[in-house]
Amino acid sequence: MSKKKRRPKQNSFLRFFSILSRLARSFPYKLKRNTTVVCAVLIALGIILSAVAMPKADTEKKESAEQKTEPTTVAATQPAAAKTAVGHRINGIPIISQDYFKAGCETYACTMMLQGLGYDIDEYKFVENYLITSSFSYDEAGNMYGPDMNSAFAGDIFTGAGIFCPAMAKSMNKYLDTVKNDDRRAYPIKGETLAQLCQEYIDKDIPVMTWVTTYMEESYERLSWIVDYVDENAECKVGDTTAWRQNEHCMVLIGYTDKEYIFCDSVAGKVVAHDKQLAETRFKEIGNQAVVVK
Repeated sequence: MSKKKRRPKQNSFLRFFSILSRLARSFPYKLKRNTTVVCAVLIALGIILSAVAMPKADTEKKESAEQKTEPTTVAATQPAAAKTAVGHRINGIPIISQDYFKAGCETYACTMMLQGLGYDIDEYKFVENYLITSSFSYDEAGNMYGPDMNSAFAGDIFTGAGIFCPAMAKSMNKYLDTVKNDDRRAYPIKGETLAQLCQEYIDKDIPVMTWVTTYMEESYERLSWIVDYVDENAECKVGDTTAWRQNEHCMVLIGYTDKEYIFCDSVAGKVVAHDKQLAETRFKEIGNQAVVVK
């Protein structure tokens, strides 16, 4: 028994043309004699058949394109969705502009922090009653004398050099001793990084006085003198030479983000943010110094 031969699959275009040809042959003889009419009818039928067939093809192409692009779109959005915010900020620390005591950034940082902690003190009362100071003096040969800055503020509060964290904490404790029913104390800190201070204090809502530089500009040795005043916190002996670095500045560290540290700055008169790596560099230049009240 012979097998029936399978007819080859006809090309879509040829099948379409065959349909039109069969339609044309079925026209009445009189109509077929009018070539113009026949062509017009065939063209109209071709347009109708094409309109019916094309949407399906377009839909298939669109679905195929969506299948190809979908994985790329999902992959591109995943990193943004996985990213999480990093940081912490303490609110309620006031800004006091450094308008009067031009050399008193440490006093302004101190009073901003104390006021934020609820104490009734301003920069004027602090300087007049509690800040430990030691003036500069000169001998007949023109040699300059002054304190170890770990022991006292060096020079005049309007034009002097500055004061370091041990002497500042001691000055703050003179004030805290006058506050009734309060056992908090000021503590000097040396040797830690800003990152460590954030972990130990900022995350616990404890603001930190920090010694950095004005606008995070580079510091350099500007002034030196012979030490003539020391106390239990001194790092020099009487007769040693010590120095002050230009641009030394004190601000209150109140927070951080993934890229910046946030400070209350008396010179800028506002809250400022500085690049973490740059701030760590300036903090190290001034001796990694800080004060906390707890």
